[in-house]
Amino acid sequence: MTVTLTVPDAAATRALGQRLAGLLRAGDLVLLTGDLGAGKTTLTQGIGAGLGVRGQVASPTFIIARVHPALGAGPDLVHVDAYRLASLEEVDALDLDTSLAESVTVVEWGEGKVEPLAVDRLEVEIYRPRGGTAASPDELAAPAPREVRLRGVGERWAGVDLAALAGQPA
Repeated sequence: MTVTLTVPDAAATRALGQRLAGLLRAGDLVLLTGDLGAGKTTLTQGIGAGLGVRGQVASPTFIIARVHPALGAGPDLVHVDAYRLASLEEVDALDLDTSLAESVTVVEWGEGKVEPLAVDRLEVEIYRPRGGTAASPDELAAPAPREVRLRGVGERWAGVDLAALAGQPA
């Protein structure tokens, strides 16, 4: 089942990530899809805050993957940017499967690249409408609503009420 939520701006996107963190547990794979500036890293910042991990969650574009250790008893956050990865072999070289069972792994730009890592995963598509075909710096900085589609895949997500994420306080 797919749930679609509308978030008005980046702050609400972070708050959604914090609420989503309450549903996540070690072993979860979250696959984020969306255009440049849609809010993938912003959502991941909220997930990191909700999980209570160390370090500022920032886009790992140039380092590909970053581990944010848990400050408490919860799982670590592994944040991956697969934009520069061209194949499943390059994803395999990251050894994500070695930490998958004890971490929450969030992969930006991973569609078509990381699905073999886990039968169960949460697919999150973020759509931010904008004028024209390319986002200008002004458009990326301006508050804009986002449409977030969440789809649980596999037994892990079968009984999870993703619609409950709408409108709850962070």
